[in-house]
Amino acid sequence: QVQLVESGGGLVQAGGSLRLSCAASGLTFSSYTMGWFRQAPGKEREFVTAISRSGANTYYTDSVKGRFTIFRDNAKNTVYLQMNSLKPEDTAVYYCAAGYGGSSWLLSRSDEYDYWGQGTQVTVSS
Repeated sequence: QVQLVESGGGLVQAGGSLRLSCAASGLTFSSYTMGWFRQAPGKEREFVTAISRSGANTYYTDSVKGRFTIFRDNAKNTVYLQMNSLKPEDTAVYYCAAGYGGSSWLLSRSDEYDYWGQGTQVTVSS
């Protein structure tokens, strides 16, 4: 069965950095757009970033542009999220997701993704 397992979350001070990892198994990893979403307490799950199958294309929500970087290693079936200059408002559970998609690689809605990880908590203290 398909499994996405996130790791790397934790507690960090504002201005600090974290790198999240998402290891995939049970699917042809290089055939999937990979995305990261987050959900803060009391809020809806929101799109953060996505990366195309080859890794050549990326897209970020405005609030993380210039601070977060998504990249993938298809040989290791892993996608990463490097988060720098973290802010308290980045506090959330972060989820990775895999979407097969169609004609477009860019998937930014939750319902466009086929598989989800269990999430990893990121807490940024002020």
